[in-house]
Amino acid sequence: MSDPRLRRMAQVLVRYSLGLKQGDRFAITATPLAASLVRELVQEALRVGAYPETFITLPNVQETFFKEGSDDQLRYISPGFRAVVEEYEAMIEIAADENTKILNSVDPSRLAVLQSARSDLMQTFMRRSFENALRWCTTLFPTNAFAQDTGLSLHDFEDFVYRACFLDEDDPVARWEELSRQQEKYVQWLNGKHTVHLLGPDTDLSFSIDGRVFVNCDGRRNFPDGEFFTGPVEDSVNGYIRYTFPASYQGRSVEDVRLRFENGVVVEASAAQGQNYLEALLGIDQGARRLGEFAFGNNPYVDRCTRNILFDEKMGGTVHLALGNSIPESGGVNQSALHWDMVCDLRAGSEIRVDGELFSKDGKFVIKP
Repeated sequence: MSDPRLRRMAQVLVRYSLGLKQGDRFAITATPLAASLVRELVQEALRVGAYPETFITLPNVQETFFKEGSDDQLRYISPGFRAVVEEYEAMIEIAADENTKILNSVDPSRLAVLQSARSDLMQTFMRRSFENALRWCTTLFPTNAFAQDTGLSLHDFEDFVYRACFLDEDDPVARWEELSRQQEKYVQWLNGKHTVHLLGPDTDLSFSIDGRVFVNCDGRRNFPDGEFFTGPVEDSVNGYIRYTFPASYQGRSVEDVRLRFENGVVVEASAAQGQNYLEALLGIDQGARRLGEFAFGNNPYVDRCTRNILFDEKMGGTVHLALGNSIPESGGVNQSALHWDMVCDLRAGSEIRVDGELFSKDGKFVIKP
């Protein structure tokens, strides 16, 4: 029997997050484990007159692809995937893994080949997203694999996911709109400011946000959501930072990442685990060594590390800074095939100053916008 919260989730995703309209071509990417959510999404999309299309990926196929495919095969972009990015009006990607470690034994350079080949298409995706020509959302269907990574039973993890999505609320959309209004006050205060300085354990990093815009993320492109972000001025980042949460990308995790920047470029990079993978992704292209995003996490119900960036980057009291491609809405101009969010926990022994004024201390906002 399907969890009734899935129907509510589909309704919010279709009508609020994606704002599907009659005639929209709508791509749904998932694994078979998310079949119950996919069915609800298809039904809701049909009710608004959209044209849903499903792209189902099978377990272990991705591992086989990276291990057995030639470089030419890794670089190949299917016409179907290209059409979704270049032509469709809406898309959703549902993470629903049965094994989150499936790519751990894959040579990092193989992953880098695929990412590099999709660089131009990523720029098209960012441009169409900025123009609102392509509305997209990323979400997660609870599975045993995700629950185990979080240290919870599947039942408890389901409760955690749906609570973080505000699906236990009487009116989830109204709750997302309430969070949006709260975040917008901080966004308006930050816009027009010039410098940010992060101070915390093993972290002393400063950069410029002059001329950049903070963007309010309120459940439309990520689900759950709860952050506000900008793009640091590309050559302004100086200092060092320690990312205490695991940094995952394409199914691979890197532990305890430490980076040092000079004039915007990563000049030193180390990891307690996954050093080769870190170096491989930093070498994808020139833009991979620069920051494309800086953001504050602000979801009140994400209160633990899940080892999944969709949730971890939304945790209140944290910030995340992404290596690689900028998001156009922020005014950032860095280009890369990479966009790798990494989370820095600033909930204790830390402060964030904006133009010299204390903005946050020990993970709590202290300014009154």
